[in-house]
Amino acid sequence: MQQAAGRILLTGATGYVGGRLLRKLEESGRPVRCIVRRPEALSGRATKQTEIVYGDILEPESLHEAFAGVTAAYYLVHSMAGSGPFADADRRGAENFAAAARRSGVSRIVYLGGLGAEHDVSTHLESRHEVGRILRESGVPTIEFRASIIIGSGSVSFEIVRSLVDRSPVLLIPRWVVSRTQPIAIEDVLAYLLAALDLGLEESRLFEIGGPDRVTYADLMREYARQVGLRRAVIRVPLATPRISGLWLSLLTPVYASIGRELIESLRNDTLVGDRAARGAFPIRPRGFREAIKRALANEDKEFAETRWSDALSAHSGRNWGGVTLGQRAVASRTIRVAASPEQTFAPIQRIGGKSGWYYGNGFWRLRGLLDQVVGGVGLRRGRRDPVRLAVGDTLDFWRVEAFEQDRRLLLSAEMKTPGRIWLQFEVNGDEAGTTLRQTAIFDPHGLAGLAYWYALYPIHYLIFEGMLRRIGEAAIASARSPVTADCNDRVL
Repeated sequence: MQQAAGRILLTGATGYVGGRLLRKLEESGRPVRCIVRRPEALSGRATKQTEIVYGDILEPESLHEAFAGVTAAYYLVHSMAGSGPFADADRRGAENFAAAARRSGVSRIVYLGGLGAEHDVSTHLESRHEVGRILRESGVPTIEFRASIIIGSGSVSFEIVRSLVDRSPVLLIPRWVVSRTQPIAIEDVLAYLLAALDLGLEESRLFEIGGPDRVTYADLMREYARQVGLRRAVIRVPLATPRISGLWLSLLTPVYASIGRELIESLRNDTLVGDRAARGAFPIRPRGFREAIKRALANEDKEFAETRWSDALSAHSGRNWGGVTLGQRAVASRTIRVAASPEQTFAPIQRIGGKSGWYYGNGFWRLRGLLDQVVGGVGLRRGRRDPVRLAVGDTLDFWRVEAFEQDRRLLLSAEMKTPGRIWLQFEVNGDEAGTTLRQTAIFDPHGLAGLAYWYALYPIHYLIFEGMLRRIGEAAIASARSPVTADCNDRVL
């Protein structure tokens, strides 16, 4: 019997753990309500059955509506990335949330905090522990999970590890890198969070969770390098301070220097599971760190595709030389408005490659195909199966169709020889005023050679892809003005 069968309140649904938990809750069929400061941020990411309401844990009056009819609530928010003293904001947020939960009669709160000893901890961990105490002592039965490093595609810990290994030919090992930890896969964290709804609970409980392996950050770096086929030299730097290490992380990884310092401070001591109560309370046996890294690498393309590159780019406006970096991927995206229907705009995209060519810079494409053949690649000799029709799996010169949605989306994955993986995507979206055509080039570099390749060729790629997009738009407009001619051309092809 499910202990929490009513509506579930979820905070942090726009975050890493919360976003994945939302999907799991929806798949389980449980009624969910998400409380967010920007409801539009969840547009398209939640099912129609999920309620999305405005609320801010720092504004107590905004929580009343959110808690109406709720039987269980997840507290998955943390203010470290915000401005101002994050510990004060975390304290006030937890107190407001706990008070609202108590008034509404919520049967349980589930919280995910940080693993670490109670003494001699960083400001970051001390704040996480304080939030847990506030919730556990609120009068509402609370399950607090404490985890150390979470490994999964897109997690901060995993992105730090892969950034350091990919972008640095020499791994500098300061003192914090040799502290021991018990990493846990994101899939196992989600399993614990879901199981917490069904655990018999009369009073607050604290559970320390982690995988079976006790390893260092250096071990994680070496294992990641092994799995992706990179060789890295290791040099110990015992005198590196958290401030210096934070600046180093900000240069090589996706985190800011201030956040990097806080994360490093949290790792200055071992973060190991000391209490094994979770093993007896839950039928969950977490996987090892090698399997967690393997799954993160296998799942990253799926996760990245599900969020759509164009969605991730919505916050970036204007032109960015070199593209926008999302995790490890370099993404260059551009859009134009076309005075044609989505069908007319998609038609020239569907005919791309083969004898139709690439609309702009065909000489460059032929040269690139020749160079690819010289180094043992497929080149342009494969052409395409059909001059008009496309299907998933089709070869298209040195590309392959990875996704195809008629009159809406074409995703090509490159099969030429490159120091990394490349995708080229076209998306068409129409409205009453016309059609938006978006072209996105994505490069997943392999080590420093991959980064050098991307930035060295970016000026050429910029001209080629800009010209291609413009010519596709012109072809669509010509089709809109002369539909009969376009139909005849289609039949001739």
